[in-house]
Amino acid sequence: MSNNQVTDSELNNNPDVVLIGGGIMSATLGVMLKKLQPEMTIQIIEALPSVALESSHAWNNAGTGHAALCELNYTPQQADGSVTIDKAVGINEQFEQSKQFWAYLVEQGVIEAPSEFIRKVPHMSFVRGKDGVDFLANRFKAMSEHHFFSEMTYSEDVNEIGEWAPLLAAGRGASEKIAATRVDGGTDIDFGSLTQILITYLTSLDGVTLATETSVRDIDRTSDGAWKVRVRRDGELSSEKVEAKFVFIGAGGGSLKLLQKSGVREGKGFGGFPVSGQFLVCQDEEVIAKHAAKVYGKAAVGAPPMSVPHLDTRVIDGKKSLLFGPYAGFSPKFLRRGSIFDLISSVKLDNLGPMLAVGRDNMSLTEYLYQECVNTHKDRVGVLREFFPDAKDDDWTLETAGQRVQIIKKDAEVGGKLQFGTEVVSSEDGTIAALLGASPGASTSVSIILEVLDRCFAEDVKTDAWQSELKSMVSSFGKVLANDAELYKRERSRADKALGIL
Repeated sequence: MSNNQVTDSELNNNPDVVLIGGGIMSATLGVMLKKLQPEMTIQIIEALPSVALESSHAWNNAGTGHAALCELNYTPQQADGSVTIDKAVGINEQFEQSKQFWAYLVEQGVIEAPSEFIRKVPHMSFVRGKDGVDFLANRFKAMSEHHFFSEMTYSEDVNEIGEWAPLLAAGRGASEKIAATRVDGGTDIDFGSLTQILITYLTSLDGVTLATETSVRDIDRTSDGAWKVRVRRDGELSSEKVEAKFVFIGAGGGSLKLLQKSGVREGKGFGGFPVSGQFLVCQDEEVIAKHAAKVYGKAAVGAPPMSVPHLDTRVIDGKKSLLFGPYAGFSPKFLRRGSIFDLISSVKLDNLGPMLAVGRDNMSLTEYLYQECVNTHKDRVGVLREFFPDAKDDDWTLETAGQRVQIIKKDAEVGGKLQFGTEVVSSEDGTIAALLGASPGASTSVSIILEVLDRCFAEDVKTDAWQSELKSMVSSFGKVLANDAELYKRERSRADKALGIL
């Protein structure tokens, strides 16, 4: 992430909109709202000293532009061996919407240098053993027939795979059965830098204020239907009140507890299961120079989707790095800089049943997390060697990344289910909305925020003025790229050219 941290201490006590959390979601919503209604006043509230220091920070996420090009968990295998690609198609379309919006911001001069946050990096999937190879071959067949994935190539030849990614083949026995797919048009994204660019732009506009080092203590409904947000600045004993017609809770892992504070009926029954992440970071410049791809494998049994192993090229602050992970761990905190009481204090009467049901039905996840917590450095490098056989223990150091809170939802049949992905929760009247969950999150931020607008500004979205502006911001708005190959190629080419990744 850029070293130019975005900080401020302004507090507007009567804005039209309050955005809680200074991450990519609040930044995206803020920019869209100001484009749609320039006279709108917005207050951004961030608990940390600067924006983009939690989940949006470059070191707290994988940086993958999630387009389902390499992520095997988006293409589940069925009992008959076939592979379903519906989820992959949906995620790819959502990522294209994000690129279209970012391209629009480049054309508008909001983003001056897209290379500060997005770069072209090939996306690869990699498997070992007969079962893995059979799965990947079936996946390739199903995906390559769709125009979203027509550029995908497949190989079982260790020499060809070695040309794509030398570390995967070096030191590997010729008799070992492996396979890989590759898409050259993948991306590496620094969401921290993007967030800073967007919020720097926002705070340059009339009517937008940012208060950092300011935490939300409570959220209550006022008698006239507005929301009263009680906040406290770091170092102050007394709190202040901010009243707004609309509140957006985009606080990452902290969103669940803030949603609970609001007391809205739609937030009842949700629980959270925190999972921490760690990565091995390579220290050998020669090894780093040999790898130029994001390579995803298959998740271990019982592992949450966010723990799918991947060997990643990253470019952060202009410097190339090589990471492997994530290794999951457990912490009761909902945010990396949160409290050890986050988990226990989130347990309420309305979500106790679903949380107990999830604990009962996910013993394999519990076993997986326990094993991850007791693994040694040697164990972790041993997992890395499944990707990079010649990896040396001393060349890699362990770094702790961000926290993710997986959603727990009520379920009529089993009591509660652990849900992966991002979910929009909004009140019936559309005056408050919160985002819960994790990956693919940031990569699909634009489609998620479009859903927030549709739910919470429904009448405005129907107007000709908003429809026209939304189509300017997201050029395929109202259309389905998955159903129109020519439209997809045209819109993707335009966005990629503007972003410098054609």
